Amino acid sequence: MNVTRREFLRTTTTAALLAGVPAGWAGGVFAGDGPETPKVRIGIIALTDCSSLVMAHELGLFRKHGIESTISKEASWAVIRDRLTLGENQATHLLVGTAYAMTMGLQGSPQKPTIVPLYLNRNGQAITLTKSLLDKGLKTPAQIKPLALEAKAKNSPMTFAMTYPPGTHAMWMRYWLASGGIHPDKDISLITIPPAQMVANMRVGKMDGSCDGEPWNARAIADGIGFTAVTTQQLWRDHPEKVLAFTEEFAAKNPKTVRATMRAVIEASQWIDKLENRARMAEVVSQPQYINCPKEIIYGRLLGEYDYGDGRKEKDKYYMTFFDRHTNFPQRSHGVWWLSQFRRWGMVKEPPDYKGLVERVHRSDIFREVAQEMGVETPREDMKKETLFDGVIFDPADPEKYAKSFAIHSMA
Repeated sequence: MNVTRREFLRTTTTAALLAGVPAGWAGGVFAGDGPETPKVRIGIIALTDCSSLVMAHELGLFRKHGIESTISKEASWAVIRDRLTLGENQATHLLVGTAYAMTMGLQGSPQKPTIVPLYLNRNGQAITLTKSLLDKGLKTPAQIKPLALEAKAKNSPMTFAMTYPPGTHAMWMRYWLASGGIHPDKDISLITIPPAQMVANMRVGKMDGSCDGEPWNARAIADGIGFTAVTTQQLWRDHPEKVLAFTEEFAAKNPKTVRATMRAVIEASQWIDKLENRARMAEVVSQPQYINCPKEIIYGRLLGEYDYGDGRKEKDKYYMTFFDRHTNFPQRSHGVWWLSQFRRWGMVKEPPDYKGLVERVHRSDIFREVAQEMGVETPREDMKKETLFDGVIFDPADPEKYAKSFAIHSMA
């Protein structure tokens, strides 16, 4: 039998990785449980939090559950959105807020109802500022505010970047700036740059700060062009981040495919959260077809080893998780928080149907079914209060009151 070099490497790599998979894992395809659409193309962005999708593919876990997977690295979150909408990708790595924007037809998204039956990760993003701000001793929004207002008065506003307007990085950046008195829609210029292009744009001086996922914050420090002002887990411990998403139409027609995909991702997530596997994971996802970044840069923050680039170094126990602490459970109160931020920042002019939208998008019911089959524990409640870094309490029972409680907002 003739075996190509590519096939040989793929086979031996998978075998080596599977050597670290514990015996007796939950999951597996049962009789009559085969997927309706076995060929599934999955979109990803070059970020560390795509890793459970990549590892489910590389470890053969999709194949184990009857899915013939293809991983498709896309150039931006807009491309991710469009390829899911058009059916070119059947499943995708997605920003949680984008699922709502797609379902509601907001922020340039064609209206395409989208479901989130599973979270891919929590924590592990950051806000990076330029070395020039560090040299001025400016690390917090309150410290930056006088400079921002001065630049605004000169019609040359400071520029901050995020990765997609309704997404997580946009909301973290908006919330952080506003906490220090900077209005993100009036006092500065807030621009969109794809994750993998963030470092290059900071290097040429296109922005003063950015919010992005790893490994690009660590890369900015390694390249000597920026420092981490704050991690997102410091803003909101165990916050929701990227999700596994399908269009509502695809999920309705292919429920077994959705569940098989979820099982594989959950098993990959379990594997990743055994820290002894993370070095291997970093090596695999560092490859050009995935993240295309040196594994050493990816690996450190995966272990919670944070060098902030300003002299601070610490071991953060709230590093990026993929399975532990109910990471995968799509908590519906998170969807309510997202919609409250759409209200706060004027992305919707009237109160949305909080309950109806959250039940439509955050499909914790599907997750509970799959989790029960796999013996995975789930939280009892779909709704819970949250307290962010500023001490403000979010109560999902009254999102309108919460949205209107902030002094800085963009509501009419």
